[in-house]
Amino acid sequence: MAQLTVTIHGRNYPIVCDDGQEEHVTRLATYIDKRASEIAETVGQVSEGRLLVMTGLLIADELSEAYDEMERLQVEAKKSEDAIRTETRESMEAKVAPVVDSLAVRIENIAAGLESD
Repeated sequence: MAQLTVTIHGRNYPIVCDDGQEEHVTRLATYIDKRASEIAETVGQVSEGRLLVMTGLLIADELSEAYDEMERLQVEAKKSEDAIRTETRESMEAKVAPVVDSLAVRIENIAAGLESD
């Protein structure tokens, strides 16, 4: 396990993470620090606990919006996929129908020829 120290709003926090995850954890902490600083600038002096709760709520809201957007895009992609399937099926049917009709006429002609013999 790797150990590192991250700084959030001027305070150091020792963190333990999986080996190789140090850069990722540092990047996350930097983001949290940035958001906490933005909130502190907006609301003024608040307790550290309250600032971190507000920061957590802000980040949770961002995550919720990202999930909503992802779900919207998945629905949109599914609709597009369904439309493409329908269009492809209709296109294939339009191309195959004349061939099937032609084969049916040929079969009927062959059958008629066999019946007359």
